[in-house]
Amino acid sequence: MKELIRTNNMVLISYVETLLKSAGLAYFVADRNISATEGSIGLFPKRILVEAEGFDEARTLMQDAGLGDELRPLK
Repeated sequence: MKELIRTNNMVLISYVETLLKSAGLAYFVADRNISATEGSIGLFPKRILVEAEGFDEARTLMQDAGLGDELRPLK
């Protein structure tokens, strides 16, 4: 899996999940449960990971949705 977005913004995460689901792309939100450890203060960002096969499609989908600035840089 490849990292698509890293954010503390729960609304953004929900929106990205909706976009990925509607496109049929496999994804995983990592570090979601760290909030229990941190006391829900939003200190640690959550990472949205996408299957390598659908990564380019997911990036294009995010850019088309106006979320290009949220994408992690390509390595």
